[in-house]
Amino acid sequence: MAGYPHDEIEPRWQDYWREHDTFRQPGPGDDGFDADKPGFYALDMFPYPSGAGLHVGHPEGYTATDIVSRYKRMTGFNVLHPMGWDAFGLPAEQAAIREGIHPRVTTERNVATFRRQLQRLGFSYDWSREVNTTDPDYVKWTQWIFLKLYEKGLAYEAFAPVNWCPELGAVLSNEEVVDGKSEIGGHPVVQVPMRQWMLRITEYADRLLDGLEDLDWPESVKAMQRNWIGKSVGAEVDFGVFGHPAVRIRVFTTRPDTLFGATYMVLAPEHPLVNEITTEGQAEAVRQYVAAASRKTERDRMEQKAKTGVFTGAHAVNPVNGQKVPVWIADYVLAGYGTGAIMAVPAHDARDFEFAQVHGLPIRPVVRPPASWLAQHAGPDVPTDTEADLLFGEYNDAPHHFSEVYAGNEGTLMNSDASGGPVAGIADQGVRLDGLMVPAAKADVTAWLESNGVGRRQVNYKLRDWLFSRQRYWGEPIPVIHTTDEDGDVVPKPLPPDVLPLTLPEVDEYRPADNGESPLANAAEWIETTDPETGRPARRETNTMPQWAGSCWYYLRFIDPDNADAFVDPDKERYWMPVDLYIGGAEHAVLHLLYARFWHKVLFDAGVVSTDEPFQKLVNQGMILGEVEYTAFRRVGDDGVPFGWVSAEHATEADGDDADWQDARDGSTLVAVQVSEDEVKKKGDGFVLAAHADVRVTSRAHKMSKSRGNVVNPDDIVDAYGADSLRLYEMFMGPLEQTKPWNTRSVDGVHRFLARAYRLVIDPDTGRRAATVLDAEPTREQQRVLHATIQKVTDDVEGLRFNTAIAAMMEFVNAATKWGHIPQATAETFTLLLAPFAPHLAEELWRQLGHDETLTYEPWPEADPDLLKADTVEIAVQVNGKLRGTVLVDAEADKVAMLAAAREEPNVARYLEEGTVRKEIAVPGRLVNFVVA
Repeated sequence: MAGYPHDEIEPRWQDYWREHDTFRQPGPGDDGFDADKPGFYALDMFPYPSGAGLHVGHPEGYTATDIVSRYKRMTGFNVLHPMGWDAFGLPAEQAAIREGIHPRVTTERNVATFRRQLQRLGFSYDWSREVNTTDPDYVKWTQWIFLKLYEKGLAYEAFAPVNWCPELGAVLSNEEVVDGKSEIGGHPVVQVPMRQWMLRITEYADRLLDGLEDLDWPESVKAMQRNWIGKSVGAEVDFGVFGHPAVRIRVFTTRPDTLFGATYMVLAPEHPLVNEITTEGQAEAVRQYVAAASRKTERDRMEQKAKTGVFTGAHAVNPVNGQKVPVWIADYVLAGYGTGAIMAVPAHDARDFEFAQVHGLPIRPVVRPPASWLAQHAGPDVPTDTEADLLFGEYNDAPHHFSEVYAGNEGTLMNSDASGGPVAGIADQGVRLDGLMVPAAKADVTAWLESNGVGRRQVNYKLRDWLFSRQRYWGEPIPVIHTTDEDGDVVPKPLPPDVLPLTLPEVDEYRPADNGESPLANAAEWIETTDPETGRPARRETNTMPQWAGSCWYYLRFIDPDNADAFVDPDKERYWMPVDLYIGGAEHAVLHLLYARFWHKVLFDAGVVSTDEPFQKLVNQGMILGEVEYTAFRRVGDDGVPFGWVSAEHATEADGDDADWQDARDGSTLVAVQVSEDEVKKKGDGFVLAAHADVRVTSRAHKMSKSRGNVVNPDDIVDAYGADSLRLYEMFMGPLEQTKPWNTRSVDGVHRFLARAYRLVIDPDTGRRAATVLDAEPTREQQRVLHATIQKVTDDVEGLRFNTAIAAMMEFVNAATKWGHIPQATAETFTLLLAPFAPHLAEELWRQLGHDETLTYEPWPEADPDLLKADTVEIAVQVNGKLRGTVLVDAEADKVAMLAAAREEPNVARYLEEGTVRKEIAVPGRLVNFVVA
């Protein structure tokens, strides 16, 4: 390849930046701080340093924040651009269990690898601010924040069901469980109750919702957080149970207007009333079902398609009409949402409808949909005038002609009149909703429930209190002891802040006990302690904090990482917060961001931070997938040997055979064959084999993973092409937010561009300034091209459109290469534009252009509007609306000059001679049109 000496240039400038502390950024109160400059805080999502190191997908977001950070420094900002490590967590602990080494050793080794790789990519981090969540100085302040939560009544102990993996000996978060098995190792996971620490994030549900409104975040992320919080306005309703006078089953519903359509009830398998109301004849079936449900995670239960359940044998009484409804248990109802019990209205809820169909339960419609819905969902055989009758007859007595149940909030109530109810007195209580629109019916029935003492208006949330503790070793110790109070009861008690940090003891075994208790339970000398205030014997808390804890507030510690007296200096916090630009993966759209916002609001209420929200602007970079994989299909002979080719549109996955694929036309066995990029060619909207143009192949890129063997190591790309090429390629692949497949071959294209930029300024034979760089005044055209590039790159960096900014610089280099020479000032300006994107090469160009200092703090070029205008402009010339030629005219030419130039164009003149010009139209700078009779 026609390259440039990146392997010499890049280490040289990385050494320079390190030796000169080029990117060290003082804050308020620090020596060298310039208080006249505005502040800009650019933040990357906290990486977990895994043993595998970085792959090429990781630097994408880091490169984006680095470009913006370098640009902001040049535009006159103090820029806070830090990096650190989210280093507690399960992977390091599992490595310790396997290898018998301390998790800190593994963590430090992984951090060293990540740091080396990031520094090799030339990111302008202020490494003096590096933090690690496992450092005692950091742990101290994480524990201090926990004490603030405890002080405000937001931290408490409770028994809660957790995901327990006996094989790993660990409690797992929902995100660490896939299809009922651990994400690490694929081991079975069961739900068991354990003593846990909980945080009352639910106390902040409304503020977490309201705070989203003013944030510059992707709407998809806001929607995910709103859905996770899941605010629902409705009513709680009490159902009596036949044969159990003292028992009431309380349900929460957002649709109290559909009470007359409730034909059965469902309790979560964990509901406390299950054992009390289950009849003797159903007891064994219920016991077995409850046991099976305990082996599923909440995610499994929410996502499963099959609607399983067991009848308890009990019946409840519907308070609005006195009718008996059977009570079932089913695992699609969760104990932690609402009351753990639902009234099922299968005519107007899709899950209830599916359950009712499977188990033969009644379906009673009570809301007549709008006519538009009826017309859209009626079956093809349903006459228009009978649509409503068929829908609103008893579903069990008439065929169901509709493709889905109606669950909308519009429509008119019907079949909702208590008169004739089976319980004496019900008809006289005035529960009559027929004819009311849904909103009015909701209000009326809620008022009736309240006046009769069987219900009340209620606001519920899907959000539940945060299960905060883990039964693991490698996490922050919870700063709580258990001691006896004056009555002799064992109670939790927070440690005083002046004894922090509470650090982990050395242990011989990192695996939790068989009962799930933390490995810290084996550290007898550490556990047994005394209450520092009373001197009474006490035991330390053996649960540790989750990995989320340290990542909830790291952005604040970056502001003041060495402060031993406070978790952040107030003046520094006020100057830098909130974060101006936060870039990271969409996988953190809910939990990390929600937890961090919760902690920040608590700290705001405590008066120790100045903003109610931590992250003003959020951007999710798209995932970089592995290289595109091309798959072709071959027939398999009777001898098992593949032969011939089958076009991909005929290949289908086999059903129940040993073979994976079969020909959809005749059922013959096929085998999938991976082919290389060289063996295929583009055809239409897909690919075919180059040697067999009629044989289509499939093309797909997958997420990078070790199991697929498609991980690309950035070290390999830097070795071959240089860090600047890797940075540029990742930004040039497409819009930042877009998912994109990696292609190592394409890195060569941006590398060639950088090589041309190098040769534009530097003689490759001498390594010094090229003779074609002249101390000359630029021409008007050179100025126009340069200032158009300045304007484009500036606008695109501000808009995070890095791919089009790079395209503009490529166009500039193409133009400048044709000039034959380039003025010194023009070369300098272009170098400054290139600097945020390819900082190593830009520093080298800057040095060879005669500058002794780094360009990091050089002023960013500004486009001159007067120089953006071209001297000449090409205009279209039409005759009777058809293009007959183009002419170059002065950019300021008036209509007379435009018409004169157009008449002189030979082809246009020929058409004008064929008739009489009736009209002349001239649009300055664009076109001329002659109307000829």
